[in-house]
Amino acid sequence: MTSLVIVESPAKARTIAGYLGGDFVVESSIGHIRDLPNRASDVPKEQRQRYGKLGVDVDHEFDPFYVVDADKKRVVSDLRQKLRGADELLLATDEDREGEAIAWHLREVLKPKVPVRRMVFHEITRDAIRQALEQTRDIDERLVDAQETRRILDRLYGFEVSPVLWKKVMPRLSAGRVQSVATRLVVERERDRWAFVAASYWDVVGSFEPGSFEARLVAVRSGDVPGSRVAQGRDFDETGAPAAGVLVLDEDRARALAAGLEGRAFRVDKVDEKPHTRRPAAPFRTSTLQQEASRKLRFSSQTTMSLAQRLYENGHITYMRTDSVTLSDGALKAARAHASREHGPETVPDEPRRYERAVANAQEAHEAIRPAGDVFRMPAEVARELSRDELALYDLIFKRTIASQMKDAAGQTVSIELGAAAEDGTHATFRASGTVITFPGFMLAYSSGRDDPAEEDEERRLPALAVGQELTASALVPQGHETSPPARYTEASLVKALEERGIGRPSTYASIMGTILDRGYVYKKGTALVPTFLAFAVTQLLEKHFDRLVDYDFTARLEDDLDRIAAGDEDRVAWLKRFYYGDGDPGLHALVTDHLEGIDAREVNSITIPRSDIVVRVGRYGPYLERGEERASVPEDLAPDELTVERAEELLATPAGVERSLGRHSETGLEVAVKVGRYGPYVTEAPPEGTEEKPRTASLFASMSPETVTLDEAEQLLTLPRMLEGSDGQEILVSNGRYGPYVKRGADTRSLESEAQLLSITVAEAEATLAQPKPRRGRGAAKPPLKDLGTDPGSGKPIVVKDGRFGPYVTDGETNASLRRGDDVEALTLERALELMAERRAKGPAQPRRRSGTRR
Repeated sequence: MTSLVIVESPAKARTIAGYLGGDFVVESSIGHIRDLPNRASDVPKEQRQRYGKLGVDVDHEFDPFYVVDADKKRVVSDLRQKLRGADELLLATDEDREGEAIAWHLREVLKPKVPVRRMVFHEITRDAIRQALEQTRDIDERLVDAQETRRILDRLYGFEVSPVLWKKVMPRLSAGRVQSVATRLVVERERDRWAFVAASYWDVVGSFEPGSFEARLVAVRSGDVPGSRVAQGRDFDETGAPAAGVLVLDEDRARALAAGLEGRAFRVDKVDEKPHTRRPAAPFRTSTLQQEASRKLRFSSQTTMSLAQRLYENGHITYMRTDSVTLSDGALKAARAHASREHGPETVPDEPRRYERAVANAQEAHEAIRPAGDVFRMPAEVARELSRDELALYDLIFKRTIASQMKDAAGQTVSIELGAAAEDGTHATFRASGTVITFPGFMLAYSSGRDDPAEEDEERRLPALAVGQELTASALVPQGHETSPPARYTEASLVKALEERGIGRPSTYASIMGTILDRGYVYKKGTALVPTFLAFAVTQLLEKHFDRLVDYDFTARLEDDLDRIAAGDEDRVAWLKRFYYGDGDPGLHALVTDHLEGIDAREVNSITIPRSDIVVRVGRYGPYLERGEERASVPEDLAPDELTVERAEELLATPAGVERSLGRHSETGLEVAVKVGRYGPYVTEAPPEGTEEKPRTASLFASMSPETVTLDEAEQLLTLPRMLEGSDGQEILVSNGRYGPYVKRGADTRSLESEAQLLSITVAEAEATLAQPKPRRGRGAAKPPLKDLGTDPGSGKPIVVKDGRFGPYVTDGETNASLRRGDDVEALTLERALELMAERRAKGPAQPRRRSGTRR
């Protein structure tokens, strides 16, 4: 008896085939084999009236029309061929909604005449595969319904709302049920940063003996007047106003207070000791894995999921798309045994730790992400089988799993208050606190990271002091501070924010991050997510005219509804009808149809700079500033919150695109002006009135600036490109190109050493340059690095920034990764470079280009 087993990926197929005998043929569908059509032309003519542009018959039970992807037709053909020789079909796709849907589509397309069984497992080990073969089931139609409803919902949302963006903001934009909400979160955070007003405040830090410890000023009391708490950063609101009842010290007051306390006797007023306990974090689920890999390894969500996919498919970890924090009995035993063996029996509690489900209605898989098998392989044991990044992620998963089954860390938190009176009677109170870990427990194996570094537990020992004990201040240093705006989202904190609101599911977070980055709504500055002004315009339109579609609670309820469909508690057709056509409230179709004409494109594309009358307009060629008749382009790399009133005034004072007249050309008499356009500064000559002649233009040299260029220099630039007549009668072109200045005769080109040569080179010099041997590719002298970032802590290799043909990139000598928008060479950090290279490695080797022409 021959069984055909179909999985989604070739790697998974190879691993499973190694565990099955010769009676099994294991093949891969390479993902989904069919989907809703991307274009109306993909639908047969006779069906187009029914399914329309949506690919969904919204008038008859929301019936979808599926098409087999063009690049999957050969895959389907091969699977049909293999199926002819099989006695049964085993569909072994992933154990989640998407995997269930892939299995259903395979059955529907292949139309097998042999028995079909669904084979599911959450790890790829010999025992798990054997058990899955013994416990097969039918395809779960409820899960398929839920996934199909999700797909149809996303199609209705995207295909109905996106055209509104095309008409009112910019062509080729996209809207999505989750991506638009994620973009809104990032935009709202940037709005808060933009509107934020920084406040300045001072305090005093003292160094005290005995014990050599530091304490900070926390309160000041004058005479019999009740003491005032000294203001800290948390005491100011977003407008810079302090909370009621706090004392805001300025520099003069802080320095005077420090001087008044010099040489005074300090006394310990209070000592508080409290037990400190910290519990280990639960084993990883999808979202927490993405968050922790971002914090500790600087991996993007997509990089993390790509690496986790490979680890799962090759049998190293359990399934990586899961909401569960549960560990199987075998995993609990394995984790406890390892902890006892490596860290001592005293670090393991008497009973296994069992964690409650962290996410309501968890539907994706049934176990946390952990090392595969009932005996965990240590990172050192699998090192040779894994790439560097795969090993780093496996190590993270391994340690978190072990730590989850260890005892709490325990210790003491100590808080000390001490005070002194100045000569003028002012009494100052200082406070110091610290935590001492006396039993590290799970921290021997692993310690979780935090989004806010201030949240990190830091062990700080304080001396043993008694109330009434006298101390000496060896130094009293006034310190100035400025409040900071709320931190931008990182991928880790955005995933956390979405999950806390119940928006999205494990399988969607990585694609959401990728989508908002790829669509140009968000870019990275370091690890921070910065929204573009385009994102502001799109969010503004959706908030003003489709507020329900980007409402956080509404979007979370959609997820709950999909969960009810998966559980069989909701009929998908009835639900889709309510969503699309409405039930009391207008549905999606009516919202889009009724609002389209009432949307003022100028209004939604206008963003007012806080505390000013200057407006940012989102135009076809990018954002620009407007105030009355004044206009100026906004630099592409300028983050919204950095566009202050002062910066806007500066840009309006030298507006891009508005000419500065240099005078009239000495030969033509036409006016010559310098402008700053989309591709940089250039000079141009006004065409004669009444003609449609295209004006002459020329880019400024790198050594020139639009503020200082002269008429004489402009006239010289306007002679370019130049034509020289060679000694043999052939013309020689002298021009400035994409890759710098060059000379060209026929098809033969040579680079020039500098732009200045464009104006001065003679025929003889040009011919001498063309006579030189053409440099071979890759044989020229290597350019020196633009910046040395330091050493990769994982490999020990030096990381540098280099200038390449297509712009700057980071490299360790093996992996090259281009810088992205928002990455500045000067400001680039080692952490950001490591993230870029990890993303590049996760994509695998570049595919070789196919050569055109006839194959021999």
